[in-house]
Amino acid sequence: MSSCEGIFKSEPESTPLARVGDEYLYREDIESLLNSQLNEQDSTSLVTNYINNWAVKQLLFSKAQINLTEEQIASFERLVSNYRIDLFTRAYKEALVLRGEDTTVTDGQLRQFYEQEKENFILKEKILQLRFVELPKQFLNKGEVIKRLNNFNVEDQVFLDSIGVQFTKLNFNDSLWIPLTRIIQEIPPLTYENEGRYLKKSQFFELEDSLGVYLGKISDIREINEIAPLSYIKPTLRQVLLNRRKLDFLRRLETELLDEAVKQNEFEIYEKEKE
Repeated sequence: MSSCEGIFKSEPESTPLARVGDEYLYREDIESLLNSQLNEQDSTSLVTNYINNWAVKQLLFSKAQINLTEEQIASFERLVSNYRIDLFTRAYKEALVLRGEDTTVTDGQLRQFYEQEKENFILKEKILQLRFVELPKQFLNKGEVIKRLNNFNVEDQVFLDSIGVQFTKLNFNDSLWIPLTRIIQEIPPLTYENEGRYLKKSQFFELEDSLGVYLGKISDIREINEIAPLSYIKPTLRQVLLNRRKLDFLRRLETELLDEAVKQNEFEIYEKEKE
């Protein structure tokens, strides 16, 4: 466990706070724990607990080295060594990706990718496009709102926007795809049992409960197992594209590293002797 150096230094370099065998703990090792907002009593308690926990770990580690088998110790040493290498290489690769990866994704690239892969993007939940308002129970001009919400031409939209402050909830963006789960959350009278009766393409619905009146007009629907619309999965597609670019970049990087190492005579594979 020699790689566990860092806060556990073998030789005193300044006045130590504590010692277990040949291992020392110094004030600079715990400075990150000391907060100027803590009072003296809290700081003392925090430091004492940290020192005791450190001591217990050191003592257990010492006992483990004595009582574990050589095979176990060797196995753990390999794990520690591999983990250290993985930490360094992962951090280095991420830094290279950030420096060299192209994160620009155009609409054209998204559409091309969607057309090539859309069979893989199947809906697991019903989604809908709708415009919708919730009115207070005492709202007096419900008939006018129903008419305007149904027609929804430019004049109607201006009118509805002008009185929008009187609505409890509203959504006039009927180009936005919304999961059924969210719609049921927003419209309590709707349930999974009755949604098929009210949520049909081009259908207007009116529902009511003790809290309010819910009016909506369905523009379009996509059912479970249909291909997801591009606009609905754009963020997902963008992330998938970026992940693929990252993987391609790392594969090229690894190939180039190996090729360069071979050219520089830094890496070679020895042929097995024929028996």
